[in-house]
Amino acid sequence: MPEPTPIRYVYQGAVRELADALPTQTVLQHLREDLHRTGTKEGCAEGDCGACMVVVGSLKDDGQLELKAVNSCLQLTPTLDGKALFTVEDLQQADGALHPVQQALVDAHASQCGFCTPGFVMSLWAMYLDQKTGAAAPKRRDIDDALSGNLCRCTGYRPIIAAAGRMGELPRVELDRAALARQLLALRRASMTRHGQPGRQFLAPRTLDELLLARATHPDATLVAGATDVGVWITKQLRELGDILYLGHVAALQTISEADGALTIGAGVTLNDAYAALCRHYPLELTELWQRFASRPIRNVGTLGGNVANGSPIGDSMPWLIALGAQIVLRGAQGQRVLALEDFYLGYQKKDLRADEIVEALRVPLPPPLPPPLPHSGLRFRTYKLAKRFDQDISAVCAAFALTLDGERIAAARIAFGGMAATPKRAAQAEAALLGQPWSEAALNAAMAALEQDYAPLSDMRASGAYRMKAAQNLLRRFWLETRADAPLAPAALNVFASAA
Repeated sequence: MPEPTPIRYVYQGAVRELADALPTQTVLQHLREDLHRTGTKEGCAEGDCGACMVVVGSLKDDGQLELKAVNSCLQLTPTLDGKALFTVEDLQQADGALHPVQQALVDAHASQCGFCTPGFVMSLWAMYLDQKTGAAAPKRRDIDDALSGNLCRCTGYRPIIAAAGRMGELPRVELDRAALARQLLALRRASMTRHGQPGRQFLAPRTLDELLLARATHPDATLVAGATDVGVWITKQLRELGDILYLGHVAALQTISEADGALTIGAGVTLNDAYAALCRHYPLELTELWQRFASRPIRNVGTLGGNVANGSPIGDSMPWLIALGAQIVLRGAQGQRVLALEDFYLGYQKKDLRADEIVEALRVPLPPPLPPPLPHSGLRFRTYKLAKRFDQDISAVCAAFALTLDGERIAAARIAFGGMAATPKRAAQAEAALLGQPWSEAALNAAMAALEQDYAPLSDMRASGAYRMKAAQNLLRRFWLETRADAPLAPAALNVFASAA
C-alpha cells in the first residue's frame, strides 16, 4: 500500500498541495472553508441548483485538455488530484475588467438577486470555452442544455439566455490552454495514490490491476466514479463511507470500442461521452433521452457504468439497455464474467456483484448494418421518459421497446420499464402477447392489457400507481403509432415538446 500523498491541483495559475483533506470533503467545502473563496455558493447540496458550479480541467490520455462545468457540492476534494480548478473569482481580467461572460450578463440585466449568478457564470464560461472565435451565436437548444443544471430562483431566465447569445459578440478572451496542459502533465501520477488514513482513506488506482488488487484487499470500500450519487449520500444522508476506492483515474475503464456488432463502453466513460457514441448509431431513439438525462454538469462526471451499477429502479439507462439486450461485463480476482443486464438485478438495490468484483464495461448491440430482406422487417426501437420537467428530473416512468419484425410478424420482443417495479424489469407477459403476431392494433391492445400482469407499480411523490400503469400502456401505444406499417406517425407528432416548439 502506498504512503499517503498530498492532493495536488492547479488553482489560480499555481499548483496547490493539500495533505489533510478528509476523503468525503466536497470541493465546495474546500473552497468556502479552506480557501475562503465564497463566490461559489451552496444551494441545494445535491447537484440540482447549480449555485455551486465550477469548471474542472483535466488532461486526457491523448494530451488534449478537457474543461467541464461540474457541481462542486458533489465532487470530492481528492478527485481534484492532477486536475485544474476554476471558480468565478478566476474570470476577472488583469486590468480589473469583467470577462465577456460577466459583461454580457450585466448588459442584459441578468443578475437578479445575484445568489445563483456565479453558477450561471461558470456554466456559461464552460460554453464560451467550447465556442470558436468568430463562431455564430449559439442556438437556443444549446444554451438551454448548457444551463440545464442551473436554477434561477428569481425566474429570470430570459435575460440570462439573452446574455448567452451576446457573450460571443464581445472582444474574445482566450485561456492559455497550452500552459495549463503543461502544468497538468507535470502532475500526472504513474501509480496508485492514497490520501487519508486507514479506515477513512481515498484510494486512487491508475491501472486495472491496481484497481482489482485494491478491490480484493478492501472489499468494503465504497466505489466512486462520478460521485453524482455518492455525493448525495454524504451531503444529504450524512453517511460514513469508510474507505473510498476511486475509479476516475483508471484509463482502462474509459475506453469505447466497436467490434462484432456491439459497442463496448468502459464503466468509467462519462454519460456525455457514452451517449454521444451511442447516438451516432441510435440518433432518433436516444438523443432526447441524452438531453433529458439529469443535466449537463451531472453528465460531465457521472458514468454509464455507475448508473447501471447503482441499480436504481428509476435509472434512465437501464430500460433501453435491457430492451436492446445489452450485457454487463464484471471483473474480479477470478477473472471476467458476462451477464445479460436484466440478470444483474436481483431485487431492490441488490445486484449479482461479488465482493471482489467491479463493473468493467457494458456491451450494447448495434443496429444491423444491412437492410432487412423483407419489407417492414428489421428492428423497431424507441425509448421514452415521463417526468414533470424536461431537464434534470427523475422519471415517473421510463419505457423502452425493441421489436424485431420478420416481414409483418414479430420475431422477437423486448420491453423494459423503469419506475414500475423494484428493479428495472422486462414485461414478460406483454412480450409473450406480441411474439409471433402481426404488429397490429389487436396485438398492441393485447400487450397493453398484459402489462397489468407484469407490474404492480407503487405510488409516490412523482406519480400514483394507477397513473404509472396508464402511462406505461399509453407509451406502448405511442410506440405502435410511430412504428406501425400503415401510416406511421413522425416522432415529432407525438412529442409534446416538439409540438410546442
